[in-house]
Amino acid sequence: MSVLKGKKVLLGISGGIAAYKSAFLVRLFIKAGAQVKVVMTPAAKEFVTPLTLSTLSKNEVFSSFTEDDEDEQWNNHVELGLWADFMVLAPATANTLSKMASGNSDNFLLATYLSAKCPVFFAPAMDLDMYKHPSTKNSFKSLKSYGNIMIPAGTGELASGLKGEGRMAEPEEIIEFLEAYFSENLPLQGKKILITAGPTYEAIDPVRFIGNHSSGKMGFELAKKAAELGAEVILISGPTHLDMDDPKINLIRVVSTREMYTAVHNHFENVDVAIAAAAVSDYKPKIVAAQKIKKAEENLSLELTKTQDILLSMGKKKTHQKLIGFALETNNELEHARGKLLKKNLDFIVLNSMNDAGAGFKKDTNKITLVYKDSEKAFDLKSKAEVAADILNEIVHLLDA
Repeated sequence: MSVLKGKKVLLGISGGIAAYKSAFLVRLFIKAGAQVKVVMTPAAKEFVTPLTLSTLSKNEVFSSFTEDDEDEQWNNHVELGLWADFMVLAPATANTLSKMASGNSDNFLLATYLSAKCPVFFAPAMDLDMYKHPSTKNSFKSLKSYGNIMIPAGTGELASGLKGEGRMAEPEEIIEFLEAYFSENLPLQGKKILITAGPTYEAIDPVRFIGNHSSGKMGFELAKKAAELGAEVILISGPTHLDMDDPKINLIRVVSTREMYTAVHNHFENVDVAIAAAAVSDYKPKIVAAQKIKKAEENLSLELTKTQDILLSMGKKKTHQKLIGFALETNNELEHARGKLLKKNLDFIVLNSMNDAGAGFKKDTNKITLVYKDSEKAFDLKSKAEVAADILNEIVHLLDA
């Protein structure tokens, strides 16, 4: 999942041959989950059409203060500048950069730029001699002094046929630059988090098992949110229909408690935080039948034995890690949760009560209380995505303390 997901991007396009790349850039922003609005200079429309960019961005494209119709509707450059989370000018020609540096506002794009209160990035695009000209270097220097961020130009074949510096960064490079920039300030950047999710199944015979109703939704939402906040995530999941497609999340699938125990301890030593959100089976059959048990007798007795306590084992081995557990209770909730917190050496425990409507297994919502040794913090019923954000925010504060 890209850190650009959900961000509002204002893409400014000025009149240079590299404007043809802007269509690819819009597609990459949309693919990353961003919202995109495009502002063009009149000259830019000679290189790429507003129709193309409007179709790709799924938004109206702006290039003037008024529409070309009888209503003469005014386009609000101030409102557009305030809408964006960040602005990217790509390509940024020598002419546009010079006007930006001097505060010249002779077109809609420049007026929008001067109204923007968000971070502004510019990707220069021009021929070699223009790029090296002292006036262009002065534009770079002035714009950087204003707080604008330059996306370095590449070196290669230019429109003139010359080879050298001045080629606009490729759309993929611009996306990589922006992702790296926004990742630097994420609160969990550089942290490694282990999360367990879903149920574990304990075999009775080759076709039957002991399990529970956990869907894994809470653990998967925690993994998504941790990755959004910059963390590298190891997600160890029991059987679930859920999937994950994020390069920052290493999804390890297991079935039994023993398999989850092994996977957890393969990684626990090297993580900063471990969140045990899995609903691990407490018992397993003492003997697993090699063949399917036939339905013969009226009653069937199974002798059960305890499974390995994964959370307790982490609590015993923890050194630098922050360790968070979950407790799903039906009675004396706070008492039982606090007992588990102390016994398993946790930093805090997330309490769910089966008595709360909307909480528990297979739900899209949850209602939690974060329980510490001497205090607790209760939250209202929320979506599991919002609950994951609350838990991760608490962990961020814990790491900063």
